[in-house]
Amino acid sequence: MSVTEKVAYLKGLAEGLGVDDATKEGKLLIAIIDALGDISENMDSLEAYASDLGEQVDAIDEDLDSLETDFYGDDEDDDDYYDMDGEDEYYDVVCPNCDEEFSVDEDTLLEGSIECPKCGEKLEFDIDECDDECCSCHCDEEDE
Repeated sequence: MSVTEKVAYLKGLAEGLGVDDATKEGKLLIAIIDALGDISENMDSLEAYASDLGEQVDAIDEDLDSLETDFYGDDEDDDDYYDMDGEDEYYDVVCPNCDEEFSVDEDTLLEGSIECPKCGEKLEFDIDECDDECCSCHCDEEDE
């Protein structure tokens, strides 16, 4: 039974019992039942509004998901290798001397070498050995 139905039941019960608004108690009961009726109408309105709002949020979520797929693509793993503006690509490098893992940008890789930030070991990169799809296969090894 909904709140509106319960209030209607109370209103019918009060009328059936002959609650008279001529007495103090009767005025109070009728006023309470009327207030409950107003509250139940507002609740019904809010429930309908919340339902509509939920449907709109779901539609917005679907649209946003579609935009994210169009903008970022389907591969969510790429998020780890791009900065927030999508311009610089980063690669994970592991120093063979101290096993320190750090990220370097593409420009640093193209320079050919970098010093490990932890141990200072010079790491050299041979970009010619890397394929276009994945650079991490050779970039974490030191060329001697």
